[in-house]
Amino acid sequence: MLDKNGIAKRIAKEVKDGYYVNLGIGIPTLVANFVRNDIEVEFQSENGVLGMGPFPFEGEEDADIINAGKQTITTLPGASFFDSAMSFSMIRGKHVDLTILGAMEVAENGDIANWKIPGKMVKGMGGAMDLVASAENIIVAMMHTNKRGESKLLKKCSLPLTGIGCVKKIVTNLAVLNVTEEGFELLERAPGISVEEIKKATEGNLIINGEIPEMELI
Repeated sequence: MLDKNGIAKRIAKEVKDGYYVNLGIGIPTLVANFVRNDIEVEFQSENGVLGMGPFPFEGEEDADIINAGKQTITTLPGASFFDSAMSFSMIRGKHVDLTILGAMEVAENGDIANWKIPGKMVKGMGGAMDLVASAENIIVAMMHTNKRGESKLLKKCSLPLTGIGCVKKIVTNLAVLNVTEEGFELLERAPGISVEEIKKATEGNLIINGEIPEMELI
């Protein structure tokens, strides 16, 4: 089973040379720590940063340099800062090659719910609505089940939706899955996790074709 860093490591393998990548709040922000050194990637944060690097070491933080989740970050040589209008022009104009988001629920048809937390006051879905509406390649980083052990990969989302039919791939603490017209296609299983355990943790339709390999982490 993977922890949050393990999920980020596996997603980092999906990042290609020359990509412009938007990192959502939560687990996705960790991906910048694990991208290969031999490729060039531009990480974008919707609050107006292009060229994010890994998280800073303790004692080296700059409180003026933050991501959309208000975490302190580092920037790489050539990084730029701009206003929200420019940032969302980049997102809405489809200039981002890969969007990595967290989620509370994903449906088997690719619907995503990741903004409304039951019982908590929120101002709105914020930039998530622009990201899911504009991005053509969305990978979700999430836990496979909630704290009660209930599946978060569902036949149909129960929470208010952020986007419809937009998720392409999911990496959880248990598995890597593609979203297809027939449901969740199981591609890889986490170290030490059996196919049977993934079946039990998945409410939506799970497609299993042949032997499922154990994922390799970089």
